[in-house]
Amino acid sequence: MICPPLPPDPFVQGWLARHRGPVSFTLHMLGIPPTIIGLLLLPIYVVLMSVSLFIFALILFVGGYMMQFLGHALEGSDPGEIILIKRRLGLPYVEIAPGRKPDRGVA
Repeated sequence: MICPPLPPDPFVQGWLARHRGPVSFTLHMLGIPPTIIGLLLLPIYVVLMSVSLFIFALILFVGGYMMQFLGHALEGSDPGEIILIKRRLGLPYVEIAPGRKPDRGVA
C-alpha cells in the first residue's frame, strides 16, 4: 500500500519559513554541508594532531557559517543563533524577513 507523504516536522516548517528568499535558501544549502563537515573533522584532528587538517576544518566551518550569515544579511533577518541571544537579553529581533510572510500553520 502506498502511504501519503507525511507533513514536514514543525521544526522544518519553521526553518523553511525563515529561509524563503531564494538567495538565502541557496546560500544555506551551500553553507550547511561544509559547516557540518568541518565540525565532524574535529575528532579526527584530535586523534591525528594535524595542523593542516585543523586549518582545513576551520576554513570549512567558518566559511560555511559565513555563507549562512550572508544569506540572512541579504534577506534582512537575524540568524537563529543571534535570535536566541537577543531573545534571552530581551532585545528586538527579526525572525522573518520584512515583506515575507510565513506559510499558514507555521508558528
